[in-house]
Amino acid sequence: MANDFILTTTTKLKIFNDPIYGFITIPNPLIFDLIAHPYFQRLRRISQMGLSYLVYPGAHHTRFHHALGSMHLMQKAVQVLRLKGVEITDDEEKGLYCAILLHDIGHGPFSHAMEHSIVEDTDHEYISLQFMETLNRTFNGSLTTAISIFKGRHKKNFLVQLVSSQLDMDRLDYLKRDSFYTGVAEGNINSERLISMLNVVGGNLVVEEKAIYSVEKFLIARRFMYWQVYLHKTGIVAEQLLIRILKRAKETLKGDQLRLCSEPLRFFMENKIARKDFDKNVLDTFAQLDDIDILSAIKVWQKSEDFVLSTLSTMLLNRRLLKVKLKNKPIAKAKIDKHFKRIREKYALSEQEAAYFVFTGEIENKAYDLGKQHINILRKNGKLVDVAKASDQLNLRALSNTVTKYYICFPKDSV
Repeated sequence: MANDFILTTTTKLKIFNDPIYGFITIPNPLIFDLIAHPYFQRLRRISQMGLSYLVYPGAHHTRFHHALGSMHLMQKAVQVLRLKGVEITDDEEKGLYCAILLHDIGHGPFSHAMEHSIVEDTDHEYISLQFMETLNRTFNGSLTTAISIFKGRHKKNFLVQLVSSQLDMDRLDYLKRDSFYTGVAEGNINSERLISMLNVVGGNLVVEEKAIYSVEKFLIARRFMYWQVYLHKTGIVAEQLLIRILKRAKETLKGDQLRLCSEPLRFFMENKIARKDFDKNVLDTFAQLDDIDILSAIKVWQKSEDFVLSTLSTMLLNRRLLKVKLKNKPIAKAKIDKHFKRIREKYALSEQEAAYFVFTGEIENKAYDLGKQHINILRKNGKLVDVAKASDQLNLRALSNTVTKYYICFPKDSV
């Protein structure tokens, strides 16, 4: 149990061998103890990319990998900034490492896929904060600085930007890591080059002019990765099936039927948990929940007497997914109705049941958000220019436009 964890007294600092960066060192005993904590070890059982492995078979890496990689890049960033005369105290350094290490600790099973399914109206950032505050009590206030950075309230804004901005250590790791594990070469970025060109001006993070082409490549790589990987249509339909499986299970399974689920999953199936309900007991139960609970349950549910639940579960397990079509315009109602009618008549389904097999949605992609904190380029003359204006090779302004696509999912000839 997470609340039975005993603090270690070892000063041994472990080294991880990472396929992306080589050796990653643990910088201090606090980080060692945080990694050893059951809350963090759970991330070994949370997929970084949800069900993307159904599209890219190599995408089986975990949130644990990503957290360590992000911390490694943060160590590089601190080293670079200090060499350039930027003041980062020992307490702030420790706060940065803790904040980036724990920034994704609140993710539930399959990462984003079930973010609003298991717990209602509660995102992973809020749950991450609950974990951090609980760990702060466990570690006698050692995470106070990390929490102020994570919440965006630290007086030194560049510390916040290193953890969360449009060019933070989180993005620099996940693009490079996800590119590696999926084999999508277009997402491979030069994170070390970008970090080596970081600086601080007026309390804010900037990038020196020499790295402008690396920033351009980073933004373009982000756009490619979203269309080719994160928003891949097969990944979308698999994710939607997973969400609908859990929804149907909540609707139809009662009492004895739920006993076949693991205890933590059963708790969230039987109870409606929202943000206001997140006390220590709920948090500890959430900390026992991972991908294994969900997959194990789906393997049981494929034999359910409920046609919808058993069919959806079998489809996902055997990768016999719904057909999905992407369009540049909203899907015509007549087309939706046609698929609805066909599936209802073929399987004698109610309108509510048919909606599990025929549905529409939309996806958005914006590589660079001009409305958020900008990526500022530091000119040789000391002036700061937004990267979208500074770029003379590609029109980065186009990447700041939101591109929306619409999808419809429906069964092939049979389910």
